[in-house]
Amino acid sequence: MSLTLVRHTRPDVPEGMCYGRTDVALLDTFRDEADAVLKSLPEVCQVVSSPLSRCRKLARRIASAAGLPLHIDGRLTEMDFGAWEGQLWCALPASELDAWANDFMHARPHGGESVAMLKKRVDEAIDDWAAHRQPIAFVTHAGVIKAACASDGSAPRDFSASVGFGGIIALADKPQTGRSNHD
Repeated sequence: MSLTLVRHTRPDVPEGMCYGRTDVALLDTFRDEADAVLKSLPEVCQVVSSPLSRCRKLARRIASAAGLPLHIDGRLTEMDFGAWEGQLWCALPASELDAWANDFMHARPHGGESVAMLKKRVDEAIDDWAAHRQPIAFVTHAGVIKAACASDGSAPRDFSASVGFGGIIALADKPQTGRSNHD
């Protein structure tokens, strides 16, 4: 399966805000940003989106332009940051940020989801959609993209992949992770 990961366009939030699963609006620049995505996107046969509106809006545009149906998959939702949602990163308690940094994969000082939990559901989504054996676009979030790249083996497992708003990362012939729910 060829998997193309597309990050949503710029959200209308204050700079430095943690907004994870919070459903936020997009900036008025959406149309121009979406046009740029469409020009850069490789051909796909499936369009799958996070249920959050900042992804669905772009995914609808992509699906419509390609004449494809749009599929929604909750596993492509951004990480749940619990009590950190809607807070500025610089205002978060240093002790909580330190706890997260000291056990990045498993700590949940915010009460939401751990990075390991995010990675597990992203791997399951990849495995399930890989069964279709067609080029797929996931319209999603930075955390999901980092998890997908980390499980790919082509990027360090430290979630260091970086993609800007409206950015695209193509993972050619994405292998299954072996964690499919269909086994």
